[in-house]
Amino acid sequence: MNNRNAGDNSRAEINAFVRTTFGLRGTLRLHRSAFGADLLRAPVNVLLAPILLITRLGGLSAKLLRFYRMGNWLAHRKILLETNVSRQVAALVLAFVADLKARGDGGTVSDSVLEHEVGDYAGVRSAVAEITTTVLVMIAGFIVFKTATPGLISLAGPVAEMGVHALAVEQFPFGQGLGRIYYGVFSTGLEAWQVVVTGIGLAMLASVVTTFAGVIADPLQVMTGTHRRRLSRLLARLEVDPDHSGGLAREHITARLADITDIVLNLWRVLRG
Repeated sequence: MNNRNAGDNSRAEINAFVRTTFGLRGTLRLHRSAFGADLLRAPVNVLLAPILLITRLGGLSAKLLRFYRMGNWLAHRKILLETNVSRQVAALVLAFVADLKARGDGGTVSDSVLEHEVGDYAGVRSAVAEITTTVLVMIAGFIVFKTATPGLISLAGPVAEMGVHALAVEQFPFGQGLGRIYYGVFSTGLEAWQVVVTGIGLAMLASVVTTFAGVIADPLQVMTGTHRRRLSRLLARLEVDPDHSGGLAREHITARLADITDIVLNLWRVLRG
């Protein structure tokens, strides 16, 4: 009975922490610190994310080949830049775990291992922000262009073409009405550099969206229980030997699968002409 009561109390505390930290009011408080340097860190982290994936996969491969020291070294490399929001999330989770440890419910791991595990926890939340941005890009592509846009590469071409078409219609010598008719029949002639410039602009915009994507993603994950389950898994790992953790979270894989799908889809379109 005591174990059951302890388990119920632990679940209640996790639920309360998740609602307070990642509910709508909580996530709005977290994202107040995103204005400023986080807007510069976000695009850098997007570029570093594939390196994180490679190092984690390398760590897993090394452990499978029984090169445990190399595997642990790769698995514990800190790749992503720490944002202000991630720092706040890590501090709140560390305080929550410290409170549990003080009562004998939070494991007995060292501070360095605890900081690494909590850092990974915050990194997974950042990966979810990338996934949220990808979903928003896909929704925009379907609504505006009626086509699949799993990433910015797919979106850059249609957006650039729309911009060039609008500019050509506006500058048509016989008026915009005739311009819309004329360019409804004839192509505006899209240049490669225009697609590249548009892609860079979209990447900058996407980094801003990613910075604040948690405002949407956090409350949804509270509603679906995702935050609760993720925090429960973290606490469960802290009860065992964390040196055998360091695996690759599925959120990181999902975020990179969207990039890979985007590249493959565009290569397929190029090959098809």
